[in-house]
Amino acid sequence: MFATCIGGTFQCGYNISVINAPTKYVQDFINQTWMQRYQTEISKDGLTLLWSTIVSIFTIGGFIGVAIGGTLSVKLGRRGTLLTNNVISLAAALLMGLSSSAGSFELLIIGRLLIGINAGIALCVEPMFLGEIAPTSLRGAMGTGSSIFLTGGILSGQVMGLKEVLGKAQYWPLLLSTTCIPALLQLQLLPWFPESPRYLLIDKGDEERCKKALNQLHGLAGSDSVLDDIQREKNNLVGFKAKKPWELFADRSIRWQVITIIVLNAAQQLNGVNAGMLVESLGRKVLISGGYILMSVCCILFTVTLALQQRDISALCPSIQFCWGPAWKRSVCQWGFYSDSDVTGSPLLPLFLAVLEDLSPIFPYLSVACVFAFVLSFGLGPGGVTNILTTEMFKQTTRPAAFMIAGSVNWLSFFFIGLLFPFIVIGLQHYCFLVFFVVCISVGIYIILVLPETKNKSFVEIQKEFQSRRGKETNSDEAEAFLISTSL
Repeated sequence: MFATCIGGTFQCGYNISVINAPTKYVQDFINQTWMQRYQTEISKDGLTLLWSTIVSIFTIGGFIGVAIGGTLSVKLGRRGTLLTNNVISLAAALLMGLSSSAGSFELLIIGRLLIGINAGIALCVEPMFLGEIAPTSLRGAMGTGSSIFLTGGILSGQVMGLKEVLGKAQYWPLLLSTTCIPALLQLQLLPWFPESPRYLLIDKGDEERCKKALNQLHGLAGSDSVLDDIQREKNNLVGFKAKKPWELFADRSIRWQVITIIVLNAAQQLNGVNAGMLVESLGRKVLISGGYILMSVCCILFTVTLALQQRDISALCPSIQFCWGPAWKRSVCQWGFYSDSDVTGSPLLPLFLAVLEDLSPIFPYLSVACVFAFVLSFGLGPGGVTNILTTEMFKQTTRPAAFMIAGSVNWLSFFFIGLLFPFIVIGLQHYCFLVFFVVCISVGIYIILVLPETKNKSFVEIQKEFQSRRGKETNSDEAEAFLISTSL
């Protein structure tokens, strides 16, 4: 897991956070470079535009990376793609490290684009590789490695950006070029491990190398059962070739799987660190649906604490009434605080608000606690489980294309949320988290109704679950059509 993730999602997390520390120094570099070229200071808007480009082009690179990651994983293999991906990382580190001495902020932009492509490929291929090499009983636990290393990368980037480390003005090019370290580590470690056995047998038809890889990964005792499982999956895929992303949308047999990964990845904006062994003990469905439901509760509580901080009856009462509804109303009616005819109609309501005003110093801390609870809820469920489900719900021929779709939706959602959230805050103010409440509760309900449990099941068994669901829908449609034709 370490050899796979250190140059993959760790690299992605590292480059998300490491750009924050040298913000002022990079902006000064842009201003100095502009002055040397044009003998005038760059405008404030121009500086903001260039800095925003340096930061946001990482997202564009990520989208490009996931668009090509699935295709590369079929042509070069899972391990081969991850190893080749390090070349992009090394090139990005070189360009960003030389940008200051070369006096070119364009090199910095190109470097950030390349490291974004590196991150996109890694987020597409790494979970697929881990899911394919892991034993069925440990597939969930290993799948969470991507989320753990992503978070570790974010933390490492923040630590490296401290002034006591590489956070000083003269060190910022070196700080950005340290992205080569995870790449070099992976180039040293990953070649010692085998290619995905499923890729070797199903995609390449190389049974000898598949057996050798299984012996190395599972040992002689456990490799036979895994080989039988891979062989059954290969027999089910005779005559099928790897599909393109657009072909998945036209395939009715995997319609619910495609819808599910789109819904889950559109909702995924954070990554978890605590999903580990809970995935195997509780199961995917319980964790991911429970996580979204807990997040929706946190959204409500966060909205209430923000409204209470306003110290305004007109803002406070509607938020409480909306968030808690009849249950809150009944409990407050018992104490005479709430009038059935009007939210402000009770004579004791001003007294109640006065008590809340005395307690107001604690509300900011409650808001922070709600945010932490929100992130923790995501980490315990959606953050660690989403990539695992993408691996488990698709066959070998459709899995690379599925990861391309999932990654594209994830990066686009990340981009649009970052673009739209400031306007949501301006428009809704302290009610802004109600938007996420609607998203979380909707996704939670969808998972409960649609998603089957995949814990401790082989890929073939999971496919049969979805096929049986589709068979029931087909029979229902045929019965309905028969009834209509009979009535006519």
